[in-house]
Amino acid sequence: MSGHLPVMLKEVVAALSPRDGGHYVDGTFGGGGYARAILEAADCRVLGIDRDPEAIARGQALVAHFAGRLTLVEGEFSRMDQFTEKSDGVVLDLGVSSFQFDTPARGFSFREEGPLDMRMSLSGESAADLVNTAPERDLSNIIAHYGEEKNARRIARAITAARPIATTTALAKIVSDAQGPQALRLAIHPATRTFQALRIRVNDELGELERGLEAALNILAPKGRLAVVSFHSLEDRIVKQFLARHSETRARASRHAPEARGDAAALKLLSKSPLTPSADEIHNNPRSRSAKLRFAERLAA
Repeated sequence: MSGHLPVMLKEVVAALSPRDGGHYVDGTFGGGGYARAILEAADCRVLGIDRDPEAIARGQALVAHFAGRLTLVEGEFSRMDQFTEKSDGVVLDLGVSSFQFDTPARGFSFREEGPLDMRMSLSGESAADLVNTAPERDLSNIIAHYGEEKNARRIARAITAARPIATTTALAKIVSDAQGPQALRLAIHPATRTFQALRIRVNDELGELERGLEAALNILAPKGRLAVVSFHSLEDRIVKQFLARHSETRARASRHAPEARGDAAALKLLSKSPLTPSADEIHNNPRSRSAKLRFAERLAA
């Protein structure tokens, strides 16, 4: 199971506070790092979910190691409430698995040539389908919204002019060239935001997150913990707003009807501000540098 470093592992396990006899959900199983740590922290059970069939296949060694305590399911974490009725803790790591990122054939990275794929589930519309068929305006909107890229219109124009585009490196060059030589002075590669945008759109990552948070709330038992590690502002905003919305009175009383009561809060925030990786972790795992961990506890109904 080597090759993937789970971000803020100690902090996530501390946030979940696993207990003997508990049942936990690792909604983004990936390399199995969180699941293993939870199982080692307490005599408990873990349900691991991943929509990547390769992750499920790799995880069978861990299933055998923790005989009877780890169960893996291939599917979206947004459907976790269809896979289990109750959990004492849910963890979601919203980053791309290193296995996905470091495998050129999966098409997530432009560092090495590979097909324009980016599908976490290996099914459905690929990045190549999107890049080669979407209208220029739609591409521009996708790149601007999901990538927060200020040069989105220029990039979309260059992409549509260069069609068909088949590989990651070809797309990266088109995107870089569209931004001119000044883009080379950026702190990140000029194609980073465009690739992020396409990946998010192909996998409906933000919609999956919104549905997954609701599903987690549905299955959390009283005092159950929810821990979410996000890696960019769009994800973190959704998590922050969800936790805030469910940790406050949802319908405040009007000043004209002070006796009216709103719906009770469902969650208690355990940290007002997100936790971030230590300097040592960022040094050892640069991919962790943008991570934020937010967590909360389920209140009694």
